[in-house]
Amino acid sequence: MLYRENGQFKSTYRADQQIFPIAQDRIAILALLVLAFVAVPAVASEYWLRAILVPFLILSLAALGLNILVGYCGQISLGTGAFMAVGAYAAYNFHVRIEGMPLIASLLLGGLCATGVGVLFGIPSLRIKGLYLAVATLAAQFFTDWAFLRIPFFTNNSSSGSVSVAGLQMFGLPIETPVQKYLLCLTLVVVFALLAKNLTRSAIGREWMAMRDMDVAAAVIGIRPVYAKLTAFAVSSFIVGVAGVLWGFVHLGAWEPAAFSIDRSFQLLFMVIIGGLGSIMGSFFGAAFIVLLPILLNQMPGWFGLSMSTATASHLEFMIFGALIVFFLIVEPHGLARLWSTFKEKLRLWPFPH
Repeated sequence: MLYRENGQFKSTYRADQQIFPIAQDRIAILALLVLAFVAVPAVASEYWLRAILVPFLILSLAALGLNILVGYCGQISLGTGAFMAVGAYAAYNFHVRIEGMPLIASLLLGGLCATGVGVLFGIPSLRIKGLYLAVATLAAQFFTDWAFLRIPFFTNNSSSGSVSVAGLQMFGLPIETPVQKYLLCLTLVVVFALLAKNLTRSAIGREWMAMRDMDVAAAVIGIRPVYAKLTAFAVSSFIVGVAGVLWGFVHLGAWEPAAFSIDRSFQLLFMVIIGGLGSIMGSFFGAAFIVLLPILLNQMPGWFGLSMSTATASHLEFMIFGALIVFFLIVEPHGLARLWSTFKEKLRLWPFPH
């Protein structure tokens, strides 16, 4: 009975079309933001910030970008790790080659470079789709892996092939401690999530969804496939590129091309599928599932007093992890976001059966 809309009258279209039309949702989101910005930095340990929360936020941002392309526009991509790598290496080159380059400028320029590469590899989507498009985007993964490993310019002529950044600052404030890195990632994730939500509710978002549902019918009613598909690739690649910059600069600090391998692309695709295609909230659910579940599975044997070797625990983790993914896809193919929506719908009627 706490999640009701009785007495919440809307007298304007603006009020009816707001992101959270129900007052309880607005209060819950506000409380969640206060908890994330104030309470978590005060009580979370360094391990939680470095190993769990910062990776979760960055992978959520990358999954958000991929969800725009796959979930909202229906264009399958297996090159997300490549676009993350382009953003990270481009930002690194701007950062080390231009003296005094601000971190926020490097971050945005890295995202723009990822946008250019994403649009370039998105051009085949104008002719092909489905599995063939997935193979075309997979070519981006192989190409970037080769380029960043074999072309010394991208690594600033590093003999080992790895690059590193240090002494990060933003607006004169150092970004060194786990709390500072967490707050930076959280701020960017909130901003990009808000922008993505508004984009998907706008005219271009409706064009993306029309292309996803039936591209031929969308073209008949006047939607330009070239514009809709390439803008989806551009926006998705920009957000993924920014996530790649954060992954390299903030989370890793030093990295090599293997940090953005094809495994990363599949991991992000699993996040989107499990969390929910075409859902902003689903990107966060999927990232939480992928990040937290392996940690939980590693800790469970100790809770029950069981001892097993590291190799056995690792194999068991993969087996249980795969089984749970299949289970969730069978029980709810629309992802965890759909389960959350169903729960909210039932809560609006509780405790009455009708």
